[in-house]
Amino acid sequence: MMDLAFEVFGETHKRPIIILHGFFASVRNWRACAEKLSKDYCVYALDARNHGASAHHGLMDYNVMAGDVMRFIDQQALAEVNIIGHSMGGKTAMWLALNYPEYIDNLIVVDIAPISYTHSFAPLINSLKSLPLSSLTNRKQAELQLAESIPELNYRQFLLQNLLLINGSYTWRINLDIFERNGDNIIAFPSTDNMPPFYGNTLFISGEKSNYIPRNSTQALFPRAKHQIVANAEHWVHVQQPDAFIKAVTDFLPT
Repeated sequence: MMDLAFEVFGETHKRPIIILHGFFASVRNWRACAEKLSKDYCVYALDARNHGASAHHGLMDYNVMAGDVMRFIDQQALAEVNIIGHSMGGKTAMWLALNYPEYIDNLIVVDIAPISYTHSFAPLINSLKSLPLSSLTNRKQAELQLAESIPELNYRQFLLQNLLLINGSYTWRINLDIFERNGDNIIAFPSTDNMPPFYGNTLFISGEKSNYIPRNSTQALFPRAKHQIVANAEHWVHVQQPDAFIKAVTDFLPT
């Protein structure tokens, strides 16, 4: 387990929400949502290991990432917490709830299921590694050079948030070699054989245009789960439809 960088939004005496971001993301991608939720809750937005301002470590799987969050909960002396996790963060949140159910008040999983997927991050990581950082003079150059392999502009811009300019030279905030070695861990979900389900309050939020949550993929492990589909949203529900996302969260959570 390792200490995680985090930001706090709202007053610490209010009911806690912990936000866990997805692969390649960081706290900065959740600040707008955290600010809105902080009116009624104390929101702790965490940078996962190897992301954002958190330290790098060669191992990145859901056992260790859930352990990092559990360490944070203990350090902050939190009792029962509400957890919001998107994508990789959603898998971390689910694994945390299955292993430490007594610490979880309400669980919100955003556009991901407790299953192993078949896609690979290797082509994406190879594209990022191919950028000639030493010859870049501005971020726009990097964006244009990635256009062929990563055609979606918003996704390119999201990924390039991890590109830093330090002393006149560009470098990655993230360690792409670590991401490459652990990519299979991220698309997987740990074995749940003989593991009891999580019977706590659970909400799965999915984008109408996303297919990350197959039918009947959540019931066995989260039998009390509710499902809400957000219209006109893909995988990045909280970015593409922020108002609908916040309403889904606040309607589900007690104040």
